[in-house]
Amino acid sequence: MSSDRKTVIDAKGIVKKFNIGKENELEILHGIDIKVYEGEFVSIVGTSGSGKSTLMNILGLLDKPTEGEYVLDGTDVSAARDDELSHIRNQKIGFVFQTYNLVARTSALKNVELPMLYAGMSSRARREKAEKLLEIVDMKERKDHTPDELSGGQKQRVAIARSLGNSPSIILADEPTGALDSKTGRIIMDLFHRLNEEQGITIVLITHSNELAEETERVLTLKDGNIIGERKGANYGFGKYKTGAYGACG
Repeated sequence: MSSDRKTVIDAKGIVKKFNIGKENELEILHGIDIKVYEGEFVSIVGTSGSGKSTLMNILGLLDKPTEGEYVLDGTDVSAARDDELSHIRNQKIGFVFQTYNLVARTSALKNVELPMLYAGMSSRARREKAEKLLEIVDMKERKDHTPDELSGGQKQRVAIARSLGNSPSIILADEPTGALDSKTGRIIMDLFHRLNEEQGITIVLITHSNELAEETERVLTLKDGNIIGERKGANYGFGKYKTGAYGACG
């Protein structure tokens, strides 16, 4: 669709089976092909049970396909060992989950520093970058607060800052507004748009919401483990989501 852009995700013939060789063998993904280009904001939309989480785990190198080829940002990860996948994942992918996955009793600043710590960045450099990232998501004033002192929207903004820690090639956002009220979810989506439009960050949004999917550049529809459709987002690129509402979250 955007052949002039660098391909950051190139997955071909992705099959995922569970309980292989047993009576209850189950095939969840049935040969999926996906390409995502640098700087895109793409959504994968589907109902519960469509295979979204299974596909995200494979794209995010949290799981391996049973069959198929996967090239991530120019690196063929199809036959990579677990330790290699862990290293590549930490360098190239930022994750944002519905449940935030922040470390309890640890400050927002230290949570954002975590991926940089694993990457071996010095303490001073980690702190400086984490403060800059928290400023981007308008959470610098809350940097010393722990997750239990933050609202859902604030936790998600910290999680987004953390996902940017190692300047990843791509952010995978799995139902990032699913646990938030509509007003707070709007702020989080606005933030994703801002990161995509102003910083050129590639974002893949996994969602059950067609309404959210329509805000993205390209929409892939997943049903029963197959991609059954691809279209442009009807509401993408109209400036509708640049509300500037990046301040207080509920």
